[in-house]
Amino acid sequence: MRQYGAAGTLLLALLLIWEGLCRWLPVPTYILPAPSRALAALWQWRGPLFLEHLPVTALEILLGLGFSVLAGVAMAVAMHLSPLLNRALYPLIIASQTIPIVAISPVFLFWFGYTLTQKVAVVILITFFPVVVNTCDGLRSADPELLEWMRAAGASRRQMLRMVEVPAALPAFFTGLKVAAAVSVTGAVIAEWLGGQAGLSVYGRRAANNLKSPELFASVLLLSLLGIALFGLAAWCERRFASYTDRKTP
Repeated sequence: MRQYGAAGTLLLALLLIWEGLCRWLPVPTYILPAPSRALAALWQWRGPLFLEHLPVTALEILLGLGFSVLAGVAMAVAMHLSPLLNRALYPLIIASQTIPIVAISPVFLFWFGYTLTQKVAVVILITFFPVVVNTCDGLRSADPELLEWMRAAGASRRQMLRMVEVPAALPAFFTGLKVAAAVSVTGAVIAEWLGGQAGLSVYGRRAANNLKSPELFASVLLLSLLGIALFGLAAWCERRFASYTDRKTP
């Protein structure tokens, strides 16, 4: 808790400095609004933001992140069990990250149109990689001596996977999950900026087009809080299931 207290104190100090500069210097509101103005805009437009736009963005993120976790873990296990599959897929997974997200996102727009599917696809594109790569690395980090001991004891491949390799992979998996949770908001932002009728980025784009910086910063604040909440949920799951490693490791 001490590190969070220090971070909170620093954040509060930066916000106070920001507020003071905006009040004392002749900075136009449309260029840099004071934090108090952004909070006032958040409160003023709380209805559309919380009831119309936030649920849309949250749904896009949760669907994309959920698919990435399920498909990423399944693919990582399959690649771990099949060296041939690993050699075939791993380079392609790496290569997929060399393509700029902003450049490939319009392709999904051509395929799916301004739909939920298009936005979820962009979130998947940006969150799938950290999940599958970290899980693969975690599965390979299992103690080889322990695996040899279980093999000599007559354990099946499934038993070795369940009792040794999966527990060993949990720390790496949760690291990938936390990274994916943090960047999933970026995927939703990119997808919504391409077009849509609702979403926090859609709201922010409309505010920017009308030079309403406080409303824009209000949407950015909600996006940031959403990313922090998802990261915190992933971290909570990591702490909650950390004991699983101790229970499953012989």
